[in-house]
Amino acid sequence: MTIWEAMTMLGGVGLFLYGMTVMSTGLKSAAGDQLRGILERVTGNRFAAILIGILVTMLIQSSSATDMMVIGFVNSGLMDLSQAIGVIMGANIGTTVTAQITAFDLTALAPLLLFAGCVMELFLKKARARHIGSIILGFGMLFVGIGLIKSSIAPLANSPGFVRVLSALEHPALAVLFGVAFTAILQSSSSAVVIFQAFAVEGLLSYHTCVYLLIGAAVGSVTPNLLAALTTGRNGKRTALLNLYFNLIRAALLILVTSLFPVVLRGIQALSPGDIARQVANTHTFFAIFAVAVIAPFSRWLVMLSRRTIPLLPEEQRAEEEQRLIFLVNAEKNPPAVALRMAMLEVGRMGKMARANLETALQYFFAPDQEELGARVLATEETVDYLNHAISDKLVELRTLNLSDRDIFRLSKMMLVVSSFERVSDHAENIVEFTQRLRAAGATISAAGLGELRAMGDAVLETLDVSMDVYGDERFDLLPKAEALEQSVDDMQEQYIQNHIDRLMVEACNPLSGVIFTDMCTDLERCSDQAINIATALLERAEE
Repeated sequence: MTIWEAMTMLGGVGLFLYGMTVMSTGLKSAAGDQLRGILERVTGNRFAAILIGILVTMLIQSSSATDMMVIGFVNSGLMDLSQAIGVIMGANIGTTVTAQITAFDLTALAPLLLFAGCVMELFLKKARARHIGSIILGFGMLFVGIGLIKSSIAPLANSPGFVRVLSALEHPALAVLFGVAFTAILQSSSSAVVIFQAFAVEGLLSYHTCVYLLIGAAVGSVTPNLLAALTTGRNGKRTALLNLYFNLIRAALLILVTSLFPVVLRGIQALSPGDIARQVANTHTFFAIFAVAVIAPFSRWLVMLSRRTIPLLPEEQRAEEEQRLIFLVNAEKNPPAVALRMAMLEVGRMGKMARANLETALQYFFAPDQEELGARVLATEETVDYLNHAISDKLVELRTLNLSDRDIFRLSKMMLVVSSFERVSDHAENIVEFTQRLRAAGATISAAGLGELRAMGDAVLETLDVSMDVYGDERFDLLPKAEALEQSVDDMQEQYIQNHIDRLMVEACNPLSGVIFTDMCTDLERCSDQAINIATALLERAEE
């Protein structure tokens, strides 16, 4: 190979990879946030998750991008591992579309695609049209890159040295390892497979060598996800391991099948005789579908394996037990009166959790050295957020029942109560942040200020307790007590902030501590406001 041919091949690979990036970016931009929305709506249905993984990956032409979105969703709590494994499996099928497209020899049309895409991206005003132009431009680059690769490697068929190097890949184990390494370097299985296609078309790789390169490429494709997961939490790392374990099992399974049943490969070749590019593409697709079909029924074992590799911490175990509906499961199948009672119990359970979270946050504020308290508040806040969405969704479903006007009123008020409890837990999270800011700055609040905040915190917790009794048991006779407590919290806020100003005037309190003291008073007062909203939620109907 001459220097010019080497430069041409490298340029072709670079143009192909950049074309893939441009095309993928254009597809994601054209779809907007809809792709993320589709992924967020993944349910526990394994087959639906697989189909969504296929669809999203076909649209963005990158299984790595899909997997990274999944890692982000799992890491943020928007998706669990049992949902993620289905999407990951689907992404492994969706990514085979690229090889199917490049199996068509569209090199002659590439200049036209480049021109059309360039015109659309540069001269059209509508953003969506420009994004479509990027997609077309990316396709053009992709096929021009493939053309350059093919033209540069054609002379290599007459190079004894290069042929000897490639002949070593005839050994299945070496081919698999090369496929892993090559794909890890490229950070894209789609790109690796297309390059293998090009070498096969020029006669430099046999079909059987490509088979084992494909198996290795699937394993190497997890490299970007493993690297991305290094900066995520424990669930993000577990998600990346799911992808790795799936592809390792897939590789072992395919090696076993192709070794024991060579007729399978002959059957795939027979579908497109004489067209090795299509044979490689079909093998890539059939392997992915076969692996998903065999492994999907055992996906929960993969989830268990990832959790054994990175064991659940005690707080994660507790969150997993709490982040589920208890009373509202299948509530819509019950009579309306029973369903509403189940909803009341579920909302009450969430309320107790939010109230306890506020109490824990206050304990942490007055004992900041107990780090486990702060971590517990943040973990519980995630659980409360989950219940907020899960309960709200269920309440919306219950509206489809044959409800009376009174039941519809109660249902709508429950949604407001759920929101109020979620805000109480948000304020608990704020208190943790205040505590950490104080400690980071080495600042302290005066003994007088701490005493005032302690008294105000106790009053707020009592207000919440009474208000939850009013709401849960419809004890409206306790409402005056709740209102009196809430008014006392308002009075405390006004008096304590004035006391704080007086302390500042005599320099008995530093400015940062003063800011946090004021913020604490504000957050506690807002918690008492939420408590009254909870207590009076059903009052209007009760007075009719």
